Amino acid sequence: MKKLQVQGVHHITITGADRQTSIDFWEGVLGMPFIFDQPNLDDPDEGHLYFDPGDGRLITIFTNEKRKPVHNRTPTDPGCVHHLALNVSKAVWSQVVTRLDERGIPHSGPKDRGFMDSIYFKDPLGFLIELACYRFEPPMGCSHADVMIEAHRIRVARGDYNIAEVHLADAIELLVERRQQTLSDDRGPKDPYAR
Repeated sequence: MKKLQVQGVHHITITGADRQTSIDFWEGVLGMPFIFDQPNLDDPDEGHLYFDPGDGRLITIFTNEKRKPVHNRTPTDPGCVHHLALNVSKAVWSQVVTRLDERGIPHSGPKDRGFMDSIYFKDPLGFLIELACYRFEPPMGCSHADVMIEAHRIRVARGDYNIAEVHLADAIELLVERRQQTLSDDRGPKDPYAR
């Protein structure tokens, strides 16, 4: 038996309300360029809008002019999507609260997640959106997932409750030591000021 090995998220499709509400939120609030528009090929009563979330992948929205925005929280039953997390840069992160407040969009306020900062708010249909900002950049040639798995192993070995910045820093140091060769015989910490 073989696995069906995936290589990333191709796209995420969300059931939206009308076309203009979808464009106004995904492009007008979140800044995702509206890049493609066609009918839903499985339902001629629906449109299918495509947005670029910034990494070249796609967020697509099924629209129907008969559906209107409903501001209730979308279901969180088992099997339902709880929320969609979108990556933002540190520069954008520093402006999120101000920009949401300026628009009158209720939000959770910043949340400390140890390895990232998060803020939550709902789209016009009650779907929970998270804007997340990593607190680290992975070393060249490594991914965020590479750092996270090493930070997890360090955290567990130390008996700590959750990943914190110290685990991330130690994981990054470990990954650099593994990936990058050196001419030095000893890569350990030194004190050049003690001389």
